[in-house]
Amino acid sequence: QVQLVESGGGLVQAGGSLRLSCAASGRTFSRSAMGWFRQGPGKERESVAAITGSGGRTDYADSVQGRFTISRDNAKSTVYLQMNSLKSEDTAVYYCNAAGYFTSSGHYHAGTYWGQGAQVTVSS
Repeated sequence: QVQLVESGGGLVQAGGSLRLSCAASGRTFSRSAMGWFRQGPGKERESVAAITGSGGRTDYADSVQGRFTISRDNAKSTVYLQMNSLKSEDTAVYYCNAAGYFTSSGHYHAGTYWGQGAQVTVSS
């Protein structure tokens, strides 16, 4: 079993920054690829960013490329999502995901474990 707890969401003005954290427990964290997903109002859940267990490989949605950065600290069993230059369309509930894998095309396929979600609201 894996438990994931997100933190760091909130309200920010357009152009601002936020950093989300996802603390993991219950499994060998350093072996697990991790990802961030989001679900905006009236939208389907979409992949935002992902990182391999070693941190050596990442993947980003086109919509956040160059603005968001995913990273991890295996000593703290935590993965981060630094979000800069936020836009109103980034407003969503952000979910942490664990135990997925990277496909041959380089994209992250979600694993079984999800956090409870963190609300990010960007005001214009």
